[in-house]
Amino acid sequence: MTTGFTAAAPRRRVVLLGATGSIGRQCCDVIARFPDRFELVGAVAGSDAGALAEVVNRFGVRRAAVVSPRPGQRRPDGIGAGIEAACEVAAMESDVVCVAIPGAAALRPTLAAIEAGRTIATATKEVLVMAGELVKRRAAAVGAGILPVDSEHSALWQCLRGERAESVARIVLTASGGPFRERDPATFATITLEEALRHPTWNMGPKVTIDSATMMNKGLEIIEAHFLFDVPYASIGVVIHPRSIVHSFVEFIDGATIAQLGIPDMRVPIALAIADGERLPGIAAPVQLTASSPLEFFEVDPARFPAVGLARAAGETGGIAPAVLNAANEVAVAAFLDRRLGYDAIVPLVAETLAAAALVRQPSLNDILDADAFARQFAARHLEPGVMQA
Repeated sequence: MTTGFTAAAPRRRVVLLGATGSIGRQCCDVIARFPDRFELVGAVAGSDAGALAEVVNRFGVRRAAVVSPRPGQRRPDGIGAGIEAACEVAAMESDVVCVAIPGAAALRPTLAAIEAGRTIATATKEVLVMAGELVKRRAAAVGAGILPVDSEHSALWQCLRGERAESVARIVLTASGGPFRERDPATFATITLEEALRHPTWNMGPKVTIDSATMMNKGLEIIEAHFLFDVPYASIGVVIHPRSIVHSFVEFIDGATIAQLGIPDMRVPIALAIADGERLPGIAAPVQLTASSPLEFFEVDPARFPAVGLARAAGETGGIAPAVLNAANEVAVAAFLDRRLGYDAIVPLVAETLAAAALVRQPSLNDILDADAFARQFAARHLEPGVMQA
C-alpha cells in the first residue's frame, strides 16, 4: 500500500493569515515537520507583532504584517501594519493561503487572496458566513479554489471526494455538545466564564470555545457547509457526538453512509488542506476504535441550543442576514469574555440584532461591511447592563 506521499514533490509556498493564533501555531508545526514540502513565505497576525516576529525569524518569512498592532508594542523592522498591508501579504505569490484570522477581520485579506487567484485553505468560517455569495462569485471568476480546514468541513470534503453531487442525500455535521450538553437550561444564567471555557474534547481559542458551548459554531458551520459544498440548507443536518471521533458524515441516496473518524487534532485537516488534498505521513496517531466505544449520537435540543436554528434561519434568509448574525455574535461573545454579559443572554442579543436589521439581498462588499458595522453598533448599545459573576 502506498501513502501518496512523494518526497521529491516541489515545496508548496504557504501564506499564513493568523500566524500567532491556535490554528496558526498548529499550521506552523505542520510546516516545520515537513520542510521539504512547505515553505512559509508570508505571515499575518492580528495584533501581536512580537509573536509574529518570532514566526518570521523562525521560518525566514519574506513578507509579514500585523493588522492592528497593540498600543505601545514595538513593531520590528520589515513587518507592515494595517489592513492594507495584510491584504498585500495575502495576495503575494504563493500556492496556498491558509486563513486562520478569527472572525470578520479575515474577510478583506481573504478577498485579496482570491482576487489574486490564490487557493484558499480556510479555517475561518466567518468569511463564508458573512459573504458566502460574494466570495463564491469572485472565486469562480478567477478560478480560485477554496478548501476547508475546519475539522467538520474537512471531514465532509474527504467523504465527498470522488462522489457525484446527485448521489448525496444529506451531509451531517457532528458537534461535541460542549460543556453544557446535559446541564439544566434553567441554570444557564449562572454559568461562569471559567465553566464555559472548559471544553471537554477540543483545545481552541476562547471565542471558538464559547461558540462551541452555545453551539453557535455549529450554526455558522451550517452556513459555511452550504457554500463550500453547494448543498441546500434542508439537506444539512447536525447531531451531537460527545466523543468528537466522528468529525462529520455523508448520507447517500442508496442508503450508504460514509464518515471520517480521527482523534481531535486540527493538524490533520490543516495538513490535508495546505497539501492540496495529499495525505502526509504521521500527522496524528490513528484513532483506536476499540478504546473509543461507544460512539454515541444524539439529536440537538433546540430549547437548549437555540443558536443552531437561529443561524440556519439566517442562512436561509440570505443576503446580509448571516453577516449580521456573525457580527452580533462576535460582540456578544466578547462581552461575555469580558464579564459584561451573561451566558444566557448571548443568543437572545444576536436574535434581537437580527430582527432589527433591514434585509439587503445580493449584497455588495460595502453592503456586507455596512451590515457588519450596524450589527456591532446595535449589539453594543443593547448589551444587558448586568455584570457577570467574577
